Amino acid sequence: MIPVTILIVDDRPENLFAMQQLLEDDPNRTLLLAHSGQEALGLLLSHEVALVLLDVQMPEMDGFETATLMRRNRRTRNIPIIFVTANHTERTHIFQGYAAGAVDYLPKPVDPVVLQSKVRIFEDLYRQRKQLEDVNARLDAKVAELERLRFELEEKNRILHTLSLLDGLTGIPNRRHFDDTLRSEWQRMLREGSPLGLIMIDVDHFKRFNDHYGHLHGDRCLKRVAGCLSAVLKRPSDFVARYGGEEFAAILPATDHAGTCHVAEALRQAVEHLAIDHAASPTTDHVTISLGAASVIPAPGCHPSDLVCAADQALYAAKQSGRNRWCYQGCQPDSCIHPLT
Repeated sequence: MIPVTILIVDDRPENLFAMQQLLEDDPNRTLLLAHSGQEALGLLLSHEVALVLLDVQMPEMDGFETATLMRRNRRTRNIPIIFVTANHTERTHIFQGYAAGAVDYLPKPVDPVVLQSKVRIFEDLYRQRKQLEDVNARLDAKVAELERLRFELEEKNRILHTLSLLDGLTGIPNRRHFDDTLRSEWQRMLREGSPLGLIMIDVDHFKRFNDHYGHLHGDRCLKRVAGCLSAVLKRPSDFVARYGGEEFAAILPATDHAGTCHVAEALRQAVEHLAIDHAASPTTDHVTISLGAASVIPAPGCHPSDLVCAADQALYAAKQSGRNRWCYQGCQPDSCIHPLT
């Protein structure tokens, strides 16, 4: 059972002793005794008290003044006060007590049965309040724990979502992220009436590289190429992804024919400057890339796949022309030449 503390305040020692004798039989009850209002206020600041039995007639600071001061202090303002007084029949006296903050009156001489009954009522109320506070504290802790778990789950979901958009080997965006970005940038350029550039990139003779050096070195090569391509693209909106296998793709928003070709050459030179040995290459003795460039101003009726198809055709032409180079292919299917109205 929750223990309770009761403060008894009376300037007469014999009254304190009598009240103490009536209430000290409960092992879950602690009694504090104060001989004055000043002493009572001091005890209230250092103890948690469930009930105050307060004598009204006291010298220097009477019960009304003590109660009034209790109600002005945030720590003690809600502690129940039962006034103990011999002058309990005068209405003015009673109203003054209630105005000071009393919740009940006990007449002197105190009836033991009435005293025990009233004290138990306020003890029960105190215990119920403490139990409610404990339940609320546990609920608050549960809510805080659930909030922490929710935050952790959201963070894990965010990380998982990020990981689902990245290529596991190279760490750059994957094919899924490429497809989503191409669609969104296509729509954005359509709204703005701006050109969209696309470059398809293939590592030359990569199968021969793997066969000659092994797949572990092949993976390292792809990582270095991916990092190199990413480093070349400076604008925040530029985007490079691993398209699949040894193939990469770069999306260049607001980039026309000339700009797309310029970026393609910059990418080609950057990879060549890596100087990764490729003894099995019939093109040169180091790793190179072939690139297919295309650009278009999106129009109603056109589709992003039209641009991918044009860049793929340009990549095929670059390979057929000897590799380690780029070719440009205009994106002009019938749907773009004669857009829907």
